[in-house]
Amino acid sequence: MSIFEYNGSAVVAMVGKNCFAIASDRRLGVQLQTIATDFKRVFKVHDKLYIGLSGLATDAQTLYQKLVFRHKLYQLREERDMKPETFASLVSALLYEKRFGPYFCQPVIAGLGDNDEPFICTMDCIGAKELAKDFVVSGTSSESLYGACETMYKPNMEPEELFETISQALLASVDRDCLAGWGGYVLVVTPTEVQERVIKGRMD
Repeated sequence: MSIFEYNGSAVVAMVGKNCFAIASDRRLGVQLQTIATDFKRVFKVHDKLYIGLSGLATDAQTLYQKLVFRHKLYQLREERDMKPETFASLVSALLYEKRFGPYFCQPVIAGLGDNDEPFICTMDCIGAKELAKDFVVSGTSSESLYGACETMYKPNMEPEELFETISQALLASVDRDCLAGWGGYVLVVTPTEVQERVIKGRMD
C-alpha cells in the first residue's frame, strides 16, 4: 500500500460561471480501519482561495500550517491577499524544497483571481503543477472521480447547478473506493458569498 493511500481521501475542484466549487470526503482512516468521520481536507487561505490536501493526513495539517504562515507574511508585506496563481507557485516551491523527503500530499488549489476569474490547479508531492479549465481531482478516489467528472461536467454552470454536479460526482466516486467516503464537504465560492454544505453519503 502506498503511503498516499494510508488515510484515504477524495478531493475535487470544479469551475463554474464566475464561481468554483471544491469538495472532499469526510473519512479519516488507518488503512481499512475508520478513525474519524468528520475530517476536514479543504482549508481556507482567504475568502476567495481554498486548498484541498489529499494524501497523508498528518502531512496535510503540517503543510497547511506552513502555508498559512507564508500567506500571513505575504499579507503583512504586500498589504493584500495572494492571487491564486501566486499561491499555486508558493505551494509548488514549498513542496519542491522538500523533494528528497517530501510531504506526502497532493494539493488541489481553487480560487477566484482578477475579474473573478476562477482558477484551479493540482500538483504532485514535489510540486509539479497541472492546470485545468474544467476540474481537477486528487486522492485515492481520483480514477473514479475523473470518470464521474468527465461525464457530469459542463461549462459555465451557475452556483446551484455546480453544487449539484460536484456533489453527485463526489458521492458516485467514493462509493467505488473503500478508503474514502462517509459523506462529503462541499464549498461553493462566488464573488459575493461562500456556501458551505455537508452532504450525507453511505456510512460504510
